[in-house]
Amino acid sequence: MLFLAPVNAQASPQTTFPSAAITAAVDDAVARYDLPGIAVGVVVDGEVRQWEVRGETVAGSGERVGRDTLFKVASNTKAMTAALLARQVDAGLLAWDDPVVKHLPGFRMYEDWVTREMQVRDLLIHNSGMGPGAGDLMLWPEPNRFTRDDVIAGLAYLKPRWSFRSRYAYDNTLYIVAGEVAAAVGGAPYDVLLQREVFEPLGMDACRIGEWRVADAGSVASPHVKRQGNWVARQDGEVVTDMPMAAAGGVRCSLDSMLRWTKAWLAEEVNSPTYAWLSAQQRAAMWTPHTPMPLPSRMRKWNGSHFYAYGYGWRLSDVDGTAKVAHTGTLSGMYSAVTLLPELDTGFVILINGEAGEARTVLEQVLTKQFTGPGEKRTVAHYAEDLARENAERASTVAEDAADVTTADARASARRSAASPDQLVSWLGKYRDPWFGDVSICTSDAGVRFESANSPRLSGPVLDGGGRWLVDFDTLESDADAWLDFANESADGRTQLTMAKVDPHADFSYDYEDLSFQRIGECARR
Repeated sequence: MLFLAPVNAQASPQTTFPSAAITAAVDDAVARYDLPGIAVGVVVDGEVRQWEVRGETVAGSGERVGRDTLFKVASNTKAMTAALLARQVDAGLLAWDDPVVKHLPGFRMYEDWVTREMQVRDLLIHNSGMGPGAGDLMLWPEPNRFTRDDVIAGLAYLKPRWSFRSRYAYDNTLYIVAGEVAAAVGGAPYDVLLQREVFEPLGMDACRIGEWRVADAGSVASPHVKRQGNWVARQDGEVVTDMPMAAAGGVRCSLDSMLRWTKAWLAEEVNSPTYAWLSAQQRAAMWTPHTPMPLPSRMRKWNGSHFYAYGYGWRLSDVDGTAKVAHTGTLSGMYSAVTLLPELDTGFVILINGEAGEARTVLEQVLTKQFTGPGEKRTVAHYAEDLARENAERASTVAEDAADVTTADARASARRSAASPDQLVSWLGKYRDPWFGDVSICTSDAGVRFESANSPRLSGPVLDGGGRWLVDFDTLESDADAWLDFANESADGRTQLTMAKVDPHADFSYDYEDLSFQRIGECARR
């Protein structure tokens, strides 16, 4: 089923461009959510009609955000990776239905039949059968010591939750595989190919991927998290290294470059260089629904949506009777959104350098409705208050569930004290998971610490949560905390360790539930 015709779409006439409303929406979002920095741009009829920038690259620095400031676009990278593969399909280097093992002979999934049947297209559409975010602990938190080869090798140990191609579940790790497929058929590293096949032809001069020097990039926004009511930046070093997660979320771009990306997808003139960059056949493939997605009640309520699906690196839906092609990006204190309304020849970009998921949701909705919504246009305050009611209802439900089902865990997580070596004497040692690698649970000056060999930021003290052990990671927010559950039930008699989120609603990228450790040795003598 083709989602929409990407060429010569009939746009509804926009009698008045809503410039003042867009400015007001950005100002309202910045004020309501106290954003450290933001860049927003709107494209209509192939031209940048408006841009708005606010705030600082680093809170308190005085360095202003500009149209040339680089932001992490995070998962908006996925459509770029898919476009790279689409260019290779156009060039005859691969086909969407090629088996992945044709290009990566060492590729393995947990089940042999899935390994044989996995096609290149399957790498992009979240239908693998793995749980949401499976294997993400090899990608985040960054920096870490995993390589792309580690990520690909680890897939063989990630047990599926569902049957292959049976349902949608978002993943990042298979996009790493997609990047390596592109490298294998293109004869060059992923970052070189993305620069050559995507950035250069579209004039996205400010985009960066792979390893690069911050001093050579000009203005660079730092990600921020809120601590005790203040924005705290996590700044880059002198060199941004080539991370294994590049093909899933490693691109940084300026607003101007992202608006060029937007224009490339809205291009309608078949003979123009921008349109010719990708064939009509591959443009259609990118925007064809491949995996149905659950349709949230909020989309039905806010947008009158009737369907929701995933294409190649894009989410596809309808809003107020017109087609919507979009994606968001979320990564370590950076939020982005790219929204295309092809039948209205309209698109816009939102880039924020702070933990601001709600701000992005609300602002994206207000801007969308400026072009699609009939009648009165809703404000940032309207949607923010609607979200607040929704969150309150969810919190009430969670509290009721906790009281009925997990009262013990709720009480335990509220009573935390440092675990002593005597309390954990039976469980101290070194442990290994087949895809995550080695961790140690050993004594320290302050008690007992959990230390990861491959992901140094996943380290912290072990606490007594009132009858259940947990680790409080040093440099991560409290929603990253994890339960530690020990057992002596393995067939070979070795101690086992499994983990789970203390906050069951934490980001799925904390995929502790996919870990299964066995003790491999004793702690080193102190």
